[in-house]
Amino acid sequence: MTTPGSKIKTQRYGIWIIMIGLLTLIGQAWGDPGVTDNEILIGSCAALEGPANFLGTQTVLGASAYLKMVNEQGGVHGRKIKLLSYNDSYEPDKAIECFNRLKQEGVFAAGFFVGTPTAAKHAPMAESNKIPLIGLFTGAQLLHEPFKHYVISVRASYYDEAREQVDHLWNELGIRKIAVIYQEDAFGVAVLEGVKLALKKYNATPIALGSFPRNTLDVDRGIGQVRAANPEAVIMVGPYAPVAEIVKRGRTAGWNPIYLTVSFVGTEAYIKALGKDGEGVVITQVVPPYQRNDLPTVALYLKTLKKYFPEAEPNFVSFEGFVDAMVMVEGLKRAGRDLTREKLITAIESIKNLDMGLGPQLKLNYGPDDHKGFDTVYSTAVRGGRAVAFTDWRELKKKP
Repeated sequence: MTTPGSKIKTQRYGIWIIMIGLLTLIGQAWGDPGVTDNEILIGSCAALEGPANFLGTQTVLGASAYLKMVNEQGGVHGRKIKLLSYNDSYEPDKAIECFNRLKQEGVFAAGFFVGTPTAAKHAPMAESNKIPLIGLFTGAQLLHEPFKHYVISVRASYYDEAREQVDHLWNELGIRKIAVIYQEDAFGVAVLEGVKLALKKYNATPIALGSFPRNTLDVDRGIGQVRAANPEAVIMVGPYAPVAEIVKRGRTAGWNPIYLTVSFVGTEAYIKALGKDGEGVVITQVVPPYQRNDLPTVALYLKTLKKYFPEAEPNFVSFEGFVDAMVMVEGLKRAGRDLTREKLITAIESIKNLDMGLGPQLKLNYGPDDHKGFDTVYSTAVRGGRAVAFTDWRELKKKP
């Protein structure tokens, strides 16, 4: 028999249930977008089409391979990670459209972006919209100066790569005549400034500068601008197609300085475009060579790539995307089940001297005022159609 007291208790219980439901709905409305009980939505903008498409497609492919593995293992704190990947063609205008699309889709965070001219648009948009952006295939200083709370870089910078090249050329080979041919955009200028800074400590400057329009193969003017100065080494800045043309046209004309370029070039596509003219060309890298299967993360990358994308060939670009995804997931794990964007940033900032399975010289470090994870650079030279790691730069004295 129902008593007046039991009716009151039942009513109170019903009210509490309603209040809890309302609070849950309010919390979801006030919470960060892109997170549900069983999913985390991550967005990507990269060059999936156009002249730099190898860089974009491979970055996303490497990240996707790692995320697929994580999801198969149950996700992060019971949530699967869904990746939305859109094209920006390595074009600044499209970069803005792409980021706005991610925002409209309600992504929780973003990652696996490609390029400096596009990052010049993406980074400030991430800051103004308070959307964490983790892992960019660019080493531009604009990611770090001024400091950006919502932008997390993983790789070493172009300043790190330029310093590696200049120091070895200067100290081990005794080379003083160093020229630069660069793409006329934010990427080209970023590396050029790194070279100038590296030479400054030797009270030197580039002996000559040449340039070429972005997204073109119009490199003859740039070659002419530096060849007259007879440089001993030429640092080239651009994606694989135009940089390969510089070397090929130079070799054809009998011009054989030491040719160098940075990691953004897209090593495998670059070597393919170079053909027989690639022998001896130097490429600095920001991840270990993927032939190093003695390293746990390299072995995991090769195994995971084969499982989820059996048609794909291993390469430096997809390996970097894989490592970027590892950092993203590490941050999500540390942020806990009660996930917010601010907790993700704080979680990544808590990473100190973390062994990522990439070898003793590559430990991951962040802090509240330091959002660049690595500073290690590897040197490779093209030998027999593949990029081979080396440490003795005196080997480069052997002409191709």
